[in-house]
Amino acid sequence: MSSKTIYFVAGEASADNHGAALMRALLKADVDLRFIGRGGPQMKAVAGDNFQNWIDKSGVLGLWEVIKHYGYFRKQFHETLQEIEASKPNAVVLIDYPGFNLRLARALRKLLPAQKIIYYISPQVWAWNRGRIKKMARWLDLMLCIFPFEADLYNQSGLRTIFVGHPMIERLRESKIDIQRDPNLIGLLPGSRGREVWKIFPILIQTARELRRSKPDLRFEVAAASDELAREMNEILNETFATPHLNPLPSSRGEGRVRGDQESQARAVFKIKVGQTAEIMQRAVAGVVASGSATLEAAYFRMPFALIYKVAWPTYFAGWLLVKVKYLGMPNVLADKQVVPEFIQHRAKPQDLAQAILRLLDNPMKREQMISEFDKIAAQLGESGASERAAKAILSEISS
Repeated sequence: MSSKTIYFVAGEASADNHGAALMRALLKADVDLRFIGRGGPQMKAVAGDNFQNWIDKSGVLGLWEVIKHYGYFRKQFHETLQEIEASKPNAVVLIDYPGFNLRLARALRKLLPAQKIIYYISPQVWAWNRGRIKKMARWLDLMLCIFPFEADLYNQSGLRTIFVGHPMIERLRESKIDIQRDPNLIGLLPGSRGREVWKIFPILIQTARELRRSKPDLRFEVAAASDELAREMNEILNETFATPHLNPLPSSRGEGRVRGDQESQARAVFKIKVGQTAEIMQRAVAGVVASGSATLEAAYFRMPFALIYKVAWPTYFAGWLLVKVKYLGMPNVLADKQVVPEFIQHRAKPQDLAQAILRLLDNPMKREQMISEFDKIAAQLGESGASERAAKAILSEISS
């Protein structure tokens, strides 16, 4: 069999994870493949030296941040087009990242009309611009989606679509552990990007302060996606401890306690853990989770939680004007009702978040009701093997 080349574009950490799994599945099915393009460290580890790791710069969040980096993205866009034109791949596989990838698909269709273009992990255009689906049908040869309702929606619009299931299922199944939940442990997941963390983590620290007023034995484990994010979280904690009216651990022994003692106690109450998200979700009795893929992971691991979301105000207003869905969190979208309480932008107040968590801690019926809904949501994500099904669909497409 002659060698085939696939050009990948992934722009965020979660897409890098899914892209690497897809690459490995492709290699198992057909070893004579060459991978080029751009993504993150996991994809580069599979693809080798000809693959570009650009995620540190590409993974910005929100309209305002993209505008500020417009020059960088414009340069990357034109370089990507040139690379694809020069390498003549058998297929271009675009993974999520719609702000960049949908524009790239449109430009590719115009520049190289015969180029096979496959989209993996559908952009959530059903949330903000359903009218764009018909245009996407002109740009794309095949859509591989991870939620079952998307396949019906896209196929009705003339875009050939295959539901492959959610690729995170296989990873999460491998991360399951047999462990008891700690009734005094709360999981805090402030996001996987620096800008998210700086906006959300201070609110979570103050939420912890509110919770400890009612339940002083509570402890908090904070999930960090990388060592760099863990350092930023420690910075935020240090700044908070240094500001008396913000300190999440007010002294119960009078105001004379030295700051060193406060920080020592704080380190016992707050633990920042790198790469242990799945374990935290399985040990914590409840949590607060930033909007994103982590909300589905928390649902899969049956950790009752409240959702938080906060971005720059220009980004929020742009989203408010564009988004056409009732809910932000994917568990709520899939359930088509509010299973998880959402605290978005100006509603993300520590007192309100703490009250939502206290309701989950004090009301066993409310906890069980949420967990029961989580089980129904997880069932919609399909069986494990999404990467293998996606690989099979891609190989079929490039062989036709």
